[in-house]
Amino acid sequence: MTEQRKRRIDSANCSVGRALSVVGERWSLLIVREALDGVSRFGEFRTRLGIASNLLSTRLDGLVAAGVLQRVPYQEPGDRQRFEYRLTEKGADLRPTVIALLEWGDKYLADEQGPSVVVRHRGTGDHDCDEPVTLVLECAAGHTHLPPGAVYRSPGPGARHLPA
Repeated sequence: MTEQRKRRIDSANCSVGRALSVVGERWSLLIVREALDGVSRFGEFRTRLGIASNLLSTRLDGLVAAGVLQRVPYQEPGDRQRFEYRLTEKGADLRPTVIALLEWGDKYLADEQGPSVVVRHRGTGDHDCDEPVTLVLECAAGHTHLPPGAVYRSPGPGARHLPA
């Protein structure tokens, strides 16, 4: 093992921890899941999730503040101005995270009958696919189907090393 790999990294400087501070609370990630499915209005989120309005408002505010969602004003004829919540690029980039959690939940927690939803490839143009989507770990050299022992964390450019 190289000297670089032996040095301990400060775990307080961690992207996983930072990500969880944004979407680690149950309702926040469920809101993102619904937004990935096209939900954008407060009432739709509340109905689909069965979440209390005050809690939904708090979570939406947090996701907007974190740059995961953006508020976009709209106004129905005769109504006051309201806001839709649309995914930003940062929010849309959470799709693999949601799919990974879905796959894990399907493997270990699904009902006897099987998963409640299947993520499928819509296809484009003349290419009508409709096959199930799965996530695959792949290294930069293109190797896939990496067993757990073949993957490890190493210090990145932002690593803060603890004193020896």
